[in-house]
Amino acid sequence: MTFKLSDIVPWGRSATEYQGMFNLNAQDLTGRILDCGGGPASFNARMTTQGCSIVSCDPLYQFSVAEIEQRIQAVRPVILAGVEQTCDRFVWSQIRSLVELDTIRMNAMQQFLQDLLCGKADGRYVVAELPRLPFGDRTFDLAISSHLLFTYSDQFSAEFHVAALRELLRVAPEVRIFPIVENFTGEPSPHLPIVLEQLQTEVKQLEVVTVGYEFQRNGNEMLRIVA
Repeated sequence: MTFKLSDIVPWGRSATEYQGMFNLNAQDLTGRILDCGGGPASFNARMTTQGCSIVSCDPLYQFSVAEIEQRIQAVRPVILAGVEQTCDRFVWSQIRSLVELDTIRMNAMQQFLQDLLCGKADGRYVVAELPRLPFGDRTFDLAISSHLLFTYSDQFSAEFHVAALRELLRVAPEVRIFPIVENFTGEPSPHLPIVLEQLQTEVKQLEVVTVGYEFQRNGNEMLRIVA
């Protein structure tokens, strides 16, 4: 698929948010982790400084730092206005205000932008997209993906979701997906029952886990799969 930067809405989460979204503990962080669809999150940059082994993949990484930064600044007011207009769809407990949201997101994305060039050179940021990834079988111990699968159920079919999850399970024995509700509405993804039915006989463990992070209302569960 050909990606245009104008079609992408880059909006990165912080490493702290990642740890909450995916229930990441100290043991999880000792393994090799793939952040699929990582976008401009600071997880890779922050965890790398702590000695963790993180690889992020996303079509976004084909663009330059300047291009991505310009796009972030272009979409920033649009995203913030959208959140403000639908503030009842969010839980304002961990993130307490629109100003705090903006600060957290912009700090995270600045960390990403500062890390991108050296991270590309180190092979930590890879241009790739589901449902085919350029990694060998079991390259990673854990694959995580946030705000992609299930979030955009209107753009990606149930068949795509199944194929994408099978691919993630090929490169890692454990996969965690967050959230499992649709973007903005907070409604459960219609693809989730199909995915559960399709994969239940192929894996050892398939469960929906409540996590300690919730910003989008009803978005406090992740799908955990163990092959």
